[in-house]
Amino acid sequence: MKIRAVCIGNFERLPGKKYRTGIHKHAVDRAVIIDCEGLVGDAIGNREHHGGVDQAVYVEGSLTLDWWTGELGRPIEPGTFGENLVIDGLDNRTVSVGDRLVAGDLVLEVTSARIPCATFAARMADPKFVRRYTKASRPGIYCRVITGGMAKAGLPVEYVPYAGQKITMPEMLATFGKLLSPEDRARYLAAPIHFKLRNLLEAQLSH
Repeated sequence: MKIRAVCIGNFERLPGKKYRTGIHKHAVDRAVIIDCEGLVGDAIGNREHHGGVDQAVYVEGSLTLDWWTGELGRPIEPGTFGENLVIDGLDNRTVSVGDRLVAGDLVLEVTSARIPCATFAARMADPKFVRRYTKASRPGIYCRVITGGMAKAGLPVEYVPYAGQKITMPEMLATFGKLLSPEDRARYLAAPIHFKLRNLLEAQLSH
């Protein structure tokens, strides 16, 4: 595997929206510093739902974007979905919480699946895109930064699977907002999931 593209964005307004968003990303042909908050110089709009230490870097697999190219009937350029990194040879469906991506000094750890929102639908100019994206069950991948470093297109990537029980990106998307069984809740809490989901599941245990 290798990094196909590194993408950053500026604040922009989507048609019909009053707020600014950083979802418009574009590939850059230079090395970009990635620290615990994400890519230096990248715009993040609504920090309540985007960005932060457990959503510092958003990753898309090239195999998933290739699938969307066929599904939508048009090329999907790097950054179209708002992703920071495109990883060659990666299929989002096979990625699990706790998996790691290592590129040089950079170490990323998967924390959660991308949950589509109205801003994403507006970006794709399709009011039904949230439903379409959810049905496709190929959600993007959020990562925390274990070790910061530089990212650049062409940099080799080592994929290190999580040693514990698997919670795949499609499963996380399918269970979003739903009450988990005690067995599944225990499995989720045993994995290095996003802190917001951890707090929610731990709160359920206390009731």
